[in-house]
Amino acid sequence: MKRLAIPAAAAVLLSATACGSGFDDQRAAPAQQSSGPAALQILMASSGEVETNAVKQAAEAWAKASGNTAAVTPAQDIHQQLGQAFAGSDPPDVFYVDAARFADYASVGALEPYGDKISDAQDFYPSLRETFTYDGTFYCAPKDFSTLALIVNDELWKKNGLTAGDIPATWQELAAVTEKIKGVAPLAFGETRDRLGVFMVQSGGWITSEDGKRATGDSPENLAALEYVKGLLADKRAQFAKTLDAEWGGEAFGKGKAAMTIEGNWIKGAMRADYPGVAYSAHELPAGPKGRGTLSFTNCWGIAAKSKNKAAAISFVEAMTKAGQQMVFAKAFGVMPSRQSAKDAYLKEFPGDGAFVNGAEYAQGPVNAPKMDSVLSDYDTSLQQLATQDPKAILARLQKNTESALG
Repeated sequence: MKRLAIPAAAAVLLSATACGSGFDDQRAAPAQQSSGPAALQILMASSGEVETNAVKQAAEAWAKASGNTAAVTPAQDIHQQLGQAFAGSDPPDVFYVDAARFADYASVGALEPYGDKISDAQDFYPSLRETFTYDGTFYCAPKDFSTLALIVNDELWKKNGLTAGDIPATWQELAAVTEKIKGVAPLAFGETRDRLGVFMVQSGGWITSEDGKRATGDSPENLAALEYVKGLLADKRAQFAKTLDAEWGGEAFGKGKAAMTIEGNWIKGAMRADYPGVAYSAHELPAGPKGRGTLSFTNCWGIAAKSKNKAAAISFVEAMTKAGQQMVFAKAFGVMPSRQSAKDAYLKEFPGDGAFVNGAEYAQGPVNAPKMDSVLSDYDTSLQQLATQDPKAILARLQKNTESALG
């Protein structure tokens, strides 16, 4: 799940705001529709036809019950389309906001901070609330989420004489088990922060401070993480997926080129569609020096600060984030509910997903600071050379670039 550069239209939004002619100068509340039904415009970043249809059906049910209308549009490129809409002062009322973009939008006043107006807002997993909190304000309700886990090829595991007792629970055990796997890559994963970041979190490090205000890349904890990974890469006990002629860890794993991978619960759909004959299991990631750690990937239901239909928009999000509705979405297109109260129902329906759901308790969300996109893209490029480069130099560059971006 790579991050794309901020498109030109979104960059226009950010630069215009910085120059004093953007949202910050227009924070007066827009005129609200005082009577009659609201006509909501909803823009979604769809994973495919199944998700689009599920959201449209839920929107139709809300519209029928509320007397409003809701037009759902799947975006071709939601980042670009939102950037253009914001720059043109005509954004949709409700839209998906990728956690990796959230701070960019929140920092310029593009989002309505409605989060705590949703019923039982404390029911959302704390890590997800934190992901969508900016300057101490919980902005928007998390739609659903994914985490990373250790995916094990059960057949290759047994073929190498390994049992359930050999599933690694610590870094030391992971290093040891990679030495026992022969004939294929023991472990394969992507070469970006969206995979290697788990080791940083498990070591007690991260790219920025919890509030997103300080650069923390050049830390002993992060150095320990990258040195550990470099050690695995050095003698091919771990390999980047691309070195195995695979686009991502799931492909290397599905083709039987790796006995283990680090991936999110989206791997279920890929395995079912492309590698249905591969038996596998998901396990919580091994703990590092500071305990367990994983990464979360999520979107929130954003509401435009300039929407004229805020009350209806909040009502819509309320309906979309009810535990029951989230379970409908989970069954339709495989996402995990963002509400803790839906956990038991989800695990009853998907008992093999415990490792992913449990990760919510210790998951790290994306960097929660604006203007970091180019910094993180540069860091990803550096990580691709981790096997041959000095981790200290990689982290020093990350630190310098982050400090410059944060100002």
